[in-house]
Amino acid sequence: MMNIAILGSGISGISCSYHLKQEGLSSCIFEKDNTWGGLLGNFEIDGFRFDRFVHFTFTKNDYVRKIFESKSEFHSHKPEASNYYKGTWLRHPAQNNLYPLGVEEKTKIIMSLINNTADSKVEINNYEDWLKVQYGDYFSENFPMKYTKKYWTVDAKELETKWVGNRMHKPSIEEVLAGSMKEHEEINYYTEEMRYPKKGGFKSVMSGMDVENLNMEFNKEVVEIDTKNKVITFLDQSTYYYDKLVSSIPITKMVHLVKDTPIEIKKAADKLLCTSGYIVSLGFNKVDIPKNLWFYIYDEEILPSRVYSPSMKSPDNVPDGCSSLQAEIYFSREFEINMSEEDLLEHVIEKLKGMNIFTDEDLIVKGIRKEEFANVVFNHDIYENRDIVKKYLNSEGVDLIGRFGVWAYLWSDQSFLSGKKIADAIIKDLNQ
Repeated sequence: MMNIAILGSGISGISCSYHLKQEGLSSCIFEKDNTWGGLLGNFEIDGFRFDRFVHFTFTKNDYVRKIFESKSEFHSHKPEASNYYKGTWLRHPAQNNLYPLGVEEKTKIIMSLINNTADSKVEINNYEDWLKVQYGDYFSENFPMKYTKKYWTVDAKELETKWVGNRMHKPSIEEVLAGSMKEHEEINYYTEEMRYPKKGGFKSVMSGMDVENLNMEFNKEVVEIDTKNKVITFLDQSTYYYDKLVSSIPITKMVHLVKDTPIEIKKAADKLLCTSGYIVSLGFNKVDIPKNLWFYIYDEEILPSRVYSPSMKSPDNVPDGCSSLQAEIYFSREFEINMSEEDLLEHVIEKLKGMNIFTDEDLIVKGIRKEEFANVVFNHDIYENRDIVKKYLNSEGVDLIGRFGVWAYLWSDQSFLSGKKIADAIIKDLNQ
């Protein structure tokens, strides 16, 4: 009997184990936390449920959707968001909805866009160049470049551009002009629908993978992996001998867990950058506190980059008659936040109150949570260093899955498929 070890019980690990089981192969998932779910998991504060970071599904893949919806019913949401900029609220995307701004600022944005568009020979060397070609200097410098620093924790010029894809709407001058003269209802977003489970938080998308019958062990933090003798050692001093090893552990950590990893591999891993995040979770004694499913904040003196409403995603996330918000603040080794968690929590509360979102009388639940891994940062040398690390781990017999296992900008459906891909490869290999 083959011993297949899977490190991490997030969606990629669950998917890998599930698809192996469909072909009669047993595996064991080892999870350092005391429950499954990874970053798709959730937590509760006094009856209010909050996801670990925000999640929706908008997959176009029929197979993924079938699995996700096999045991869960979903709410369907239009991707309607808002933007907060210097005391003004604009519909999203801001570049198409300039109408609420003053005439002087709208003129600067539009003229800058026209001037940049006229220069068709601009060479794009980084994300800042890309933004200015798409939106002009003035809008780029005051909107997406400010947001980039808050969300990615580095300046836009420090990022490459392959990751952008269709994530940002590229408007014509006609669209910008029309949106500056009147309000309109058109939604320009990369998906027409965003879905969220009616019950149990976003974690419920995994319920269709027979999770309760998968073999999992919790509170199993890996401290060493001996790939030559194929043995995993855990913090509790227990060991596990494997024939196949699949990992969703961030590759930046993995190289330090694998015994005798060469120093040059560790150096390459240490050059990879990701963000960490604080999640500020707030609960209210009224149902109508949130006005948007989510909104972005461009003001630099307000630390959260975006705020979502768990209660608008699903009323099941809050007690009857209540509502909730969840703010995200990002940091990294390139951008540290020198505040205590208590002070950061109060900062968010005071700033959101200053935006007239709620009052002291409305707030009945508050909490702050720190997550070590949030997003992969696509700086200019990411691909070179990522390839060095992944090739080494693969050469040591480690199959990589999940956002931080493959070190990519994966959404939940893509993480699910990364687990399935490795399961399929193991099955094919055994059948040959």
